[in-house]
Amino acid sequence: MLDDDPDPERTILILYATETGNAQDVADRLARQCRRIHLRPRVLSMDEYPTTDLISESLVVFVVSTTGSGIEPRSMTMLWNMLLRSDLPADLFDELYFAVFGLGDSSYEKFCWPARKLMRRLESLGATKFYETGEGDDQHPLGLDGALEPWIVGLMDTLCELMPLPEGVQVIPANHAFPSRVRLKPTTLSAIFEDPLDTDPLYHNARVKANQRITAPDWYQDVRHLEFDFEDDIHFSPGDIAVIHPQTHPDDVEEFLSSMGWGNIADEPYEIERLCEDQSLPDHLPNISTLRIIFTRYLDFNAVPRRIFFSHLRNFTSEAIEIERLNEFLAESQEGADDLYEYCFRPRRTIIEVLSDFRNVKIPKDYIFDVFPFLRPRQFSIASSIKDHPQQLHLCAAMVQYKTKWIKAARRGVCSRYLSRLRPGDSLKIGIIKGFIRLPINSQTPIICIGPGTGIAPMRAIIQERIHDEAHQNTLYFGCRSKLKDQHYRDDWEGYATQNQLVYRVAFSRDGPEGVPKFYVQDLIKEDAERIWKLLDEMGAWIVISGSSNKMPASVKEAIRHAIRQYGGRDEEEAKEYVQNLERTGRLIEECWS
Repeated sequence: MLDDDPDPERTILILYATETGNAQDVADRLARQCRRIHLRPRVLSMDEYPTTDLISESLVVFVVSTTGSGIEPRSMTMLWNMLLRSDLPADLFDELYFAVFGLGDSSYEKFCWPARKLMRRLESLGATKFYETGEGDDQHPLGLDGALEPWIVGLMDTLCELMPLPEGVQVIPANHAFPSRVRLKPTTLSAIFEDPLDTDPLYHNARVKANQRITAPDWYQDVRHLEFDFEDDIHFSPGDIAVIHPQTHPDDVEEFLSSMGWGNIADEPYEIERLCEDQSLPDHLPNISTLRIIFTRYLDFNAVPRRIFFSHLRNFTSEAIEIERLNEFLAESQEGADDLYEYCFRPRRTIIEVLSDFRNVKIPKDYIFDVFPFLRPRQFSIASSIKDHPQQLHLCAAMVQYKTKWIKAARRGVCSRYLSRLRPGDSLKIGIIKGFIRLPINSQTPIICIGPGTGIAPMRAIIQERIHDEAHQNTLYFGCRSKLKDQHYRDDWEGYATQNQLVYRVAFSRDGPEGVPKFYVQDLIKEDAERIWKLLDEMGAWIVISGSSNKMPASVKEAIRHAIRQYGGRDEEEAKEYVQNLERTGRLIEECWS
């Protein structure tokens, strides 16, 4: 017997914690797989789940992303704080069976740290881990799917052992097309589109004041300084985050809708009726919309697709050659994974490019929220102090644009293209959320800011705020490629330094003679080792690191350990412990991204 409706007595709870939406996507996929083995999934963000209910659960899968340097996502904080209470008994969860899948990037030192900490804490409170912890790595050739796909297969097998299928009930085949998560119902032409952002208190009306390129016109990278004015009384602190919902370029949307055969109905209004509670929908999705608005604001056809996208395509073509090709991509073998990598992931082929190759695929309108990834809001570190610029917010953002040697057409990030075309006077909604950076309570405590590239953004906010508060014990280590091409906010730093409000140290990695080793911020820190040690040990300085994760944070911390060894008289293990203690006590803060 094949039955799409899960047994109501066989339930499982899936809790996810996410910052950018990836863990939410994984939770959705897990829910679909649970339906294949006739489990009824409940899917909730951790901040939507009553933490006191966890003691009553029997079977839970946790999906946890990693933020910054091994920090749990904001949505996990309430649950995590509850689990850390010292008065909890060691057998609190002795009837709970759980599994954990972590999402991370192995270029970070603390890879999948929140997932590992959650697993250990649950076990210490008596819970039983019924399946091995999975760890998805952005650095894998297949991205998160490299670990996720085999983990899901093993998880489902284990769940079938824990909760055997009822007699006569079969596992639903992997290529089975489940009902769509929504139904698009035609509605009256007089229906008015309402933007849910208008009623979200986290979002504010902003008007563009400035949008200036701050890299040289002939430089390969376009970095923008953007300024926004606000009518209402906004509040934020250094290190806080601006959230922007990008919009896909109208020309791209028109071309896409025409290619899908939806051009003639693009502006017809539809009521979006939700059918599957265990499958999420984009944030701030209105009840009534049009295909044009949906693909402008909520769904992304310019993304590089995940493996599951090809699984959906297989359900919507009857062309034998296309089915054969898709079956090759989806084969559970290394050869299939290699074929998909060479076709899609290596050349960074986008969804619209894939669909141009699979011309016989006909995606039903009701399935668009299943097939296409959500167009997620983007987060940017705020690059200004509210004290220095009242009712304003500044950003420093690199415009994503690149080519691959396999596909010559230029690629531009959806949000980058949206930001780059903003003009003074344009209006938009900007959200403001708390970041992870904190400043010393005593403003006279020295602070060492290390922010190469666009990692300079939160450092600008920190330094502006401290100078406004007459705190002048500030050191900035900035790294860029060229003194004349991409030294962001050079005039600001040199002006502060002239007034003895800032020690400004800058490394130019590409300005040296040919053949000379490149010079980075960590090399400057090693040069300044004696001063670094005095700031840390004698004056209790704080350190903030921001920028691309890659190898920079680890190299910077090694340079700090070098100062501790050389001028603090510590051996390697003692220097390592010294830096770890800085992190534990909040004196070393890392906000980096991949």
